[in-house]
Amino acid sequence: MIDVSHFEKLNVADTCSLWNILASRVLSSTAESVGVQLCSTTFVRYECLHKPSRHWPERLELRKRLQAKLSAGRISFHAIDIEDLQDFEVLKNRKKLSAGELSVIVLARKTRQAVLTDDVGAQKLARIELGASLVQSTAHLFAWLYFNSQMGDSDKDQIVADLLALGRSLKNLDEYHTEAQRCRAMANQANRT
Repeated sequence: MIDVSHFEKLNVADTCSLWNILASRVLSSTAESVGVQLCSTTFVRYECLHKPSRHWPERLELRKRLQAKLSAGRISFHAIDIEDLQDFEVLKNRKKLSAGELSVIVLARKTRQAVLTDDVGAQKLARIELGASLVQSTAHLFAWLYFNSQMGDSDKDQIVADLLALGRSLKNLDEYHTEAQRCRAMANQANRT
């Protein structure tokens, strides 16, 4: 299980994790309020804003929220350099991941930031490339906020409802919530003795 007591605040996020965070206003605003910063790559910007896809109302709402974050300077996108493309090609041959996911791993490695991804395959490759401590997910972010009393049980229910309303889900959110509850109870018990 992930250490819910620790979360790197500087993150290079892939498309799926950006959508999951933006889908819940409470999760997004709480993360920002404690100093969690998100950036990504121009590949991810393309996937989020320009890649042809079905124009479902949910996707349009997520794009609108991302545009608002961009306008406010809350999320930035960075190109990977020509020198980085060689690393990109090496990674591409190892796993069947999207260009966005691969570019996020390359940029995170170059800038020594954490990768924020909800894709299991991207997490596995990122652990190899960056080490486990620099691989994070949206569920991990929630659990860390919960462990540190920034969120409560009702916030979890709201996040689940927000995600469902925009066609998103986090399959392991309950598992991370349970772990955060367990760790918080242990920490509280240790503080009393």
